[in-house]
Amino acid sequence: MKIAVLGAGMVGRTIAADLAAVHEITSFDKSEDNLAVLKKLGNIHCIPADLTKYESYYNLLKDFDMVVTAVPGFMGYKTLEAVINAGKNVADISFFPEDALALDALAKEKNVTVITDCGVAPGMSNLILGYENEKINIHSFECMVGGLPKKRVKPFEYKAPFSPVDVIEEYTRPARYVENGYIVTKPALSDAELIEIENVGTLESFNTDGLRSILHTMKHIPDMKEKTLRYPGHINLIMALQSAGFFNEEEILVNEKSISPLQVTSAILFKEWKAQPGEAEFTVMKIIIKGIKENKPVTTTYFLYDEMDAAGTSSMSRTTGFACTAFVKLISEKLFTKKGVFPPELVGNDNACFKSIMAHLKERNVIYQKTITG
Repeated sequence: MKIAVLGAGMVGRTIAADLAAVHEITSFDKSEDNLAVLKKLGNIHCIPADLTKYESYYNLLKDFDMVVTAVPGFMGYKTLEAVINAGKNVADISFFPEDALALDALAKEKNVTVITDCGVAPGMSNLILGYENEKINIHSFECMVGGLPKKRVKPFEYKAPFSPVDVIEEYTRPARYVENGYIVTKPALSDAELIEIENVGTLESFNTDGLRSILHTMKHIPDMKEKTLRYPGHINLIMALQSAGFFNEEEILVNEKSISPLQVTSAILFKEWKAQPGEAEFTVMKIIIKGIKENKPVTTTYFLYDEMDAAGTSSMSRTTGFACTAFVKLISEKLFTKKGVFPPELVGNDNACFKSIMAHLKERNVIYQKTITG
């Protein structure tokens, strides 16, 4: 199958390389540096392209059987809309803030299959919830997730697996969760607490707006929450920057030049948060689902701990990228053929699809450990 991968950043490159073992892959990106990494593999076509020119997508994609969108979040919605308009099946990992389900009618009109949020969280967390929702009468869902460097370096003790702008947006967008059947909105970074995580130790968790589509697709579950994990102290540092105005988008005058504080902050953090080649890091996620099964209370826990592999592929690239290629496999092998826009929880409710994705990840040593207690 001929597949176009839009975006050759860290995760986009991992997706392209993994898919190239089976499919004919072409990677598109504006950055020559990003494409240069893929060119070394020798089996991926690399084409420089300004992917913000959405009107060009029809001609750009006409020869492809399907598309993966791995662009930054700020351009994700328009990119996905343009791909759908081009009449292509698509797996999306751009994690844009807009509601992807708003494109459902267009996808059905174009007779295409669209699976969005094909990453870790959102992504695998949604898939797991959709699967367990078929087995359990769920009353509580909690997901805790984070990607962190193994070596803690002050002041941030953090490395960004994607654009700092997208990380900052996660820190500033109001967080929504569900409590007693009602959607509650609080500031991001709120409800901080220290927790103990297997294989890691003490981390701090805080609210972020990670539930996304399940706010609407899983309305019957009375309590749902996602929290981000960082090393202790990270929240206070980020809140200090935010309150001091470093994340403001409104331009200010500096030496007779107008500039946005957010642009300056992002440029600085791009260097501060950039992982060095071979720098060890890990991804950790813990999902706790509580409910009733066969008239008895049951708690189902999924736990992921993953590190950079021997080839130097980062854990966040592996856990996100391989999840995406697993969703691509569902579409390419016609295991999932429904038309419209589908977040992962509406894929995980299919037992065959869930097992296919878990097997695909296990083959790549990305393993979700499942435990059930009464």
